[in-house]
Amino acid sequence: MESTVYLLKDSDGTLHSLFTGDTLFLGDVGRPDLAQKAANMTMEDLAGLLYDSLYNKILPLHDDIIVYPAHGAGSACGKNMMKETFDTLGNQKKMNYALNQNSKDDFIRAVTDGLQPPPAYFPMNVAMNKKGYASFDSVLESALKPVKPADLEQVLENTGALVLDTRHDKVFAKGFIPGSVNISLDGQFAPWVGALIADVNQKLILVTEPDRLEETITRLSRVGFDNIIGYIDGGFQAWKSAGMEVDEVQRVSPEQFAAIYDPAKMKVIDVRKASEFDAERVAGAVNQPLDFINDWTKNIDENENIYFYCGGGYRSMMACSILKSRGIHKFIDIEEGFDGLKITSIPKTTFVCQSQSV
Repeated sequence: MESTVYLLKDSDGTLHSLFTGDTLFLGDVGRPDLAQKAANMTMEDLAGLLYDSLYNKILPLHDDIIVYPAHGAGSACGKNMMKETFDTLGNQKKMNYALNQNSKDDFIRAVTDGLQPPPAYFPMNVAMNKKGYASFDSVLESALKPVKPADLEQVLENTGALVLDTRHDKVFAKGFIPGSVNISLDGQFAPWVGALIADVNQKLILVTEPDRLEETITRLSRVGFDNIIGYIDGGFQAWKSAGMEVDEVQRVSPEQFAAIYDPAKMKVIDVRKASEFDAERVAGAVNQPLDFINDWTKNIDENENIYFYCGGGYRSMMACSILKSRGIHKFIDIEEGFDGLKITSIPKTTFVCQSQSV
């Protein structure tokens, strides 16, 4: 009900490509829990309709057809998407778990199992699509307003804006404006903005690398975050040069952490998704996914010796910045995350293929 699929034929009438929208992804299929116009239908009802579309209309097509989906890895519209941008339908028939179910009931169970809650901004985007939104030119004009470091405190008091710092996590850790939140452009920027900030109406003031300001505004606007009211004039360097207060995140390398690792004397928090945590983790770590940070921050005990890690350092730095913005400061982040830790001698659980834990 939420997606249209287009079948492209060449001039001879030969079937060539399938543009599958949100119906069929590479490695996955569309989520059946996002429909906004079908309040009288359950997730299972919608999954049943998805089954009919896939098994009765798409799977009978020949294997050589090229599939072009609307989204890829990193999108919240699926749970198991591949990083590739196109594939043959034949290969998807072989390896896509959703296309290899024995019955309609099995399919419904498979595609509804393990779904994370949809990002909070999704319904707001739907409303914007229905009601209309400002042109990008007007968004850009509003956003390109410099805020001098000395004026920031007053602007924040008057507007309730959030300072969003889009620099790389390694750069952010070494110094940032107190209270700012780090979501780096060098990662799944837009999905994480939607998941963590959620409210598309939230006023934003940006801290960016000088040559990436317009890129930041563009990528925010693509997911409906149009309420950008300015940027720090001169970026973080101007803030620091003006003698303003600077905060930082304490980090250790994977090797340093492995050398001091003692589960009896520290709490190790893994902020990756549950499926990643279940696949392999540091022995003794606990899972607190970044997606649910609003639920678990209230349980942080600063008297504990806390260390954070994620997959490569991107997500744990987001978590650290949010904790600091909320007045929680006693913790240490592990650089390079599990990518770095898994090649050290630190004890780890036995690897379990993620496709088995979805």
